[in-house]
Order: sequence, then structure tokens, then C-alpha cells
Amino acid sequence: MRRRAEQVGRTRQRIVEAAVHLHGTAGPAATTIAAIAERAGVTRLTVYRHFPDEAALFAACSAHWMSGRRPPDPGEWARIADPAERLRAGLADLYRFYRDGAGMLANVYRDLAVLPPAQRRMLRERDDAVRRALAGPLGGARSRRVRAAVGHAAAFWTWHSLCAEQGLTDREAVTLMTAMVLSAAARPAPARPGQATAR
Repeated sequence: MRRRAEQVGRTRQRIVEAAVHLHGTAGPAATTIAAIAERAGVTRLTVYRHFPDEAALFAACSAHWMSGRRPPDPGEWARIADPAERLRAGLADLYRFYRDGAGMLANVYRDLAVLPPAQRRMLRERDDAVRRALAGPLGGARSRRVRAAVGHAAAFWTWHSLCAEQGLTDREAVTLMTAMVLSAAARPAPARPGQATAR
């Protein structure tokens, strides 16, 4: 019985590792059960025996992939009261995570529409927690402009554009995005008499 359980566990692990590899190379949208089975050296029926639906398989893949990474920690940033310091620390932590998992994250965010609803919800909740933590000490955190600036700075595709495509270092991107968010949060100077207020 123990040997049988170990064999079942090894088969399950091969399936998960095959799916993670394909998600990271081809992307979730292009990953089929047949391709996973072929890479794992099992039949499609065996894949379904271990994972009855795509949601279960994707959850196992996500857990396996994340187990090898240090995720960003919004709770840690929330202890920093100063808005600029919190932004710098939070974005640095976030961009480190993006760089470490750039290939997989690009595929996952690109194929977001085909992910199981539970996985889309998990990503959305994680992204919301990141934005709340970054915006927390900003005086204008409730303004649409500040929310937009924080959301843009925290987005994976913002990091990808600045660093992966334009060649900035993570530190340079953090400095740039911190300045942008703080500028959005700053109160505009009072308009002079007869001068139109910029909107």
C-alpha cells in the first residue's frame, strides 16, 4: 500500500511539473491535457484521474510554482507609515517578484481570460491587496487619479514595459513610479485669479 501511494504521488508530481513547464513556455491557453500527458509520460485518463477538472490542475500548478518563490508581502509594507518609503519598499518587493517569475507571469496575465474563475479571483484579490497596501498612507488615496496611478505602478505589465522592454533596472523603475504616484497624490497648487484650473 505504501509503495502504491508513493507511485501515485510521483505520478501526480510529474503531471504537475509537466503542466507548470507548459504554462511557463507555451502559456495556459495553449496547454492541453494531451500535451501535459505526453510530457508527463502518462495517458490523458491518468491526468483526469488525478485532476478531475482544469481548476484542480491549475490550483496544483500554482501552488507548486509559488512554492519555489518568495511572494511579495503587502502586510510587511503596511507597517511603513511614510507614503514614499512604503511605495519604494512595496514596489521594490513587487518588481523583484515580477523579475523572478517574468516568463510565467507574462503568460498567465496574457491568458487571464482562459484561467479558471477561482484562479482569476485569486489573482484579482492579490492585486487588490497590493494596491490597497501601496495606497494606504496617501492622503488622496480615495481619488480616482491616485487609484489609477497606484494601479498602474503596481501592474505586472508596467514593470514588463519599463524593465523587460525598455531596459530600466528595477531600482530605476521603482524611483520613476514612486515619483509618478506621489505627484498624483500631491494637491494641485491654488489657481491664480483668472487662471483655469487644470483637470
